[in-house]
Amino acid sequence: MHIVRPAVPCRYLGMSLCLRLTTALVLAISPSACAHDDGAAAEVSSDRAPRTSTVSRWPRDTGVVRPLADPGLPAARFPDPRRPISSIVSPQWSDEATRDAAHEADTVMALLGLRAGMAVADIGAGSGYYVARMARRVGDAGVVYGQDIMPRYLRYLRERVDRDELTNVRLALGEPHDPRLPKASLDLVTMIHMYHEIEQPFGLLTNLVPSLRPGARIAILDMNRRTDQHGTPPALLRCELEAVGYRQQSFHDLGVDGYVAIFTAPASVDVPKLAAAVRTCDAVAERGR
Repeated sequence: MHIVRPAVPCRYLGMSLCLRLTTALVLAISPSACAHDDGAAAEVSSDRAPRTSTVSRWPRDTGVVRPLADPGLPAARFPDPRRPISSIVSPQWSDEATRDAAHEADTVMALLGLRAGMAVADIGAGSGYYVARMARRVGDAGVVYGQDIMPRYLRYLRERVDRDELTNVRLALGEPHDPRLPKASLDLVTMIHMYHEIEQPFGLLTNLVPSLRPGARIAILDMNRRTDQHGTPPALLRCELEAVGYRQQSFHDLGVDGYVAIFTAPASVDVPKLAAAVRTCDAVAERGR
């Protein structure tokens, strides 16, 4: 079976800005699209014990956020990564004022060429730091999908979207192996400091393909650390995405171990060959430990 899609390096930023940006990136760990659900939603059920580390910090239940697409291929169709996976820590970083003072979002959006009218998805949107800023950048002619697998985080994010009157934002509940985003809807997908937390990266990357428009790009911001230390070595990231069929378009070193890697998407994924392809990354993962 094939899954088919429907038909600036640090030196350019200036050393001072680069250091301010990457200092902010190192301060904390971002929200994740890839941890177990800690709240109930109509489409998601789990017999796992609920997470308790962050629940009490977040506002009351304001309703259910649902997936925006039918399910893709099930998780059982995909090989599991043979490397550690970091657990979720929090739906937000330290504080947004510090990140803004370092011009983090503006710098990253400039690297990605984000502009008015684009359709963007932030997978693992958490508290919505990037969702809110990307919504203003793409404007009324664009759309931003704030996606997460944590219903409680999405409910908080909906309160933020309503409070800030972000009328061009849509929220989506996903699964660890499936983003559940509308078909042929996206020009750009961001994954901000969360790739190392994805329980089933090969399923997620495969099931994402039908949601991408021709020429769409995937941007992953992470730290050059082991995957059990809330980072992903760049060589391992490239190996895993290329095993699914993505191709690295550019790599931007942000300094202090931070980076942005931008990939173009495949037109289709040969799922039966995926298991053998991803095993080539085991040695790369081992070298990164």
